[in-house]
Amino acid sequence: MNGDSSEVLGLLVRDIGDAGVAEMAGSPGLAAAVDQHVATLRDELGAAGDDELMGYLRDFAEEAFNRGWWPRDTRDWEFVRIVAVCWLLRSDR
Repeated sequence: MNGDSSEVLGLLVRDIGDAGVAEMAGSPGLAAAVDQHVATLRDELGAAGDDELMGYLRDFAEEAFNRGWWPRDTRDWEFVRIVAVCWLLRSDR
């Protein structure tokens, strides 16, 4: 990915994360799905720090976009995974 693409990806992922974390407050279903992803991420990544989480998020989002995913549904797997990583980045873990 070139510099411009990486910047666009970063902004989009930030927007997805911000929107998803905000939506969790009024959506128990989304909150439960994010919680499941958080548990899986903790199992996969252990006590990951911010740098490791950001690297995971960048790689995950880049791979998703490269295979044609686009955020259309707040309940699709990729959207929920991105929100889960963003939630972890905001939490005290």
